[in-house]
Amino acid sequence: MRTAYTSDQIRTAERALMATVPEGTLMRRAATGLSVVCAGLLPGVYGSRVVLLVGSGDNGGDALYAGARLARRGARVEAILAGSRTHAGGLAALLDAGGRTAGTDVIEQADLIVDGLVGIGGAGELREPYRTLALAAEGAPGLVVAVDVPSGVDASTGRVDGVAVRAQLTVTFGACKNGLLVDPGKSFCGPVELVDIGLGPYLPDPDVASLTDDDVADLLPRPEAESDKYRRGVIGIVAGSDRFTGAAVLAVGGAIRAGAGLVRFASAETAVRQVRNRWPEAVTTVLDGPSVAEVGRVQAWVLGPGMGTGEEAVALARAVLATDEPVLVDADGLTILANDRALLRRSAPTVLTPHAGELSRLLDVPRERVEAARMEHVRRAVAELGAIVLLKGSTTLIAEQDRPVRVNATGTPWLATGGTGDVLSGIAGTLLSGGLSGYDAVSCAAHLHGLAAQAASTGISGGHGPIAAMDVATMLPQVIRSL
Repeated sequence: MRTAYTSDQIRTAERALMATVPEGTLMRRAATGLSVVCAGLLPGVYGSRVVLLVGSGDNGGDALYAGARLARRGARVEAILAGSRTHAGGLAALLDAGGRTAGTDVIEQADLIVDGLVGIGGAGELREPYRTLALAAEGAPGLVVAVDVPSGVDASTGRVDGVAVRAQLTVTFGACKNGLLVDPGKSFCGPVELVDIGLGPYLPDPDVASLTDDDVADLLPRPEAESDKYRRGVIGIVAGSDRFTGAAVLAVGGAIRAGAGLVRFASAETAVRQVRNRWPEAVTTVLDGPSVAEVGRVQAWVLGPGMGTGEEAVALARAVLATDEPVLVDADGLTILANDRALLRRSAPTVLTPHAGELSRLLDVPRERVEAARMEHVRRAVAELGAIVLLKGSTTLIAEQDRPVRVNATGTPWLATGGTGDVLSGIAGTLLSGGLSGYDAVSCAAHLHGLAAQAASTGISGGHGPIAAMDVATMLPQVIRSL
């Protein structure tokens, strides 16, 4: 499992470690690792032109010491001193190694630009001259490497207020920071290279975590010799309507392809007919009122995709949420909840899977605020709504009270197409009915969903291209087998 931490957690661990080692040890370790990564990015260190953007903090010192190492290997290293003060030892080391200070005009000639302007303590908008240097680096032809975190990205939350350095690679020290995994900050980082400086024994429980393939493989339910369809998990899906039938077909498809023991589907007659035609494996019920008693026994429910938000849909949502089974609520179900949050007062687990717009309605805040501070708002949703929350988006976040926020690391931008969320609901509902907790079910579902999308979008030539929602469902058995 990949873990990440807030700035305060990192600083506390650094202080504990520094008390046990000679002064300057951590900076030397960081600078050595940074210089090795930078050297590997250059076609040849000797004769290459490296520009350091140096701020007032310790990461400016890291950049200077790394620059000194590159200068001793023959690189032409020039430092733009942008802060109100400069790390004296780092600057002396650079000058002794043959490096020099320079003006901003050298940025355009650099093969490699090292961003050491603002470290993990930075928050809010970049001030001048940092803002201008960040924009100059983005427009320059050289590769940009961020030191610890791209300047302008909040290391604890991933928030970006205004301009930030857009790096092609981020070299981070000791442990990963939350903001390197969560958008919008993640989109400024490029790949993240971790340099071990010895923090491991001093780190607390993580603030953020990301499941790996092995983690998901360990969590996934596996049928045993004595398994039958009921022991494997029975999922009830209430989705679709006479007007919207596609969401129902996709949610049921996600559930079946994810390995449900049995899918019980209930909806209006038109939606039931479409599901019967596409998925004869599902046991279907045409609903003739707000009761779901006739559907039969299930271990978990999926509620909402395509069901509408009229009076009949609201009554049906009340009936499902009044049951004693776990319920995953998506799409139209979330709109119903936003209009009546009292429906969330239930003893059984509730899982919500909103995108930013749906979460903005649930919390009554502008969508832009949710997108700018995804971590903050997914945690707020858990606290206010008393549910497990999966916030969809370019970075999918999963949160439960008193647990690390999980960041899904799989997927592709091609997932941004209609119906893929319905497939995700079916996958998560299947895992929920199979005995996983809501937190684990949606975490594993998001991981599988992303892997299936990646597999579906990969063409014969190895490139990537458009996918449809059903393509994701179709690839699920192959992805699960691969794990």
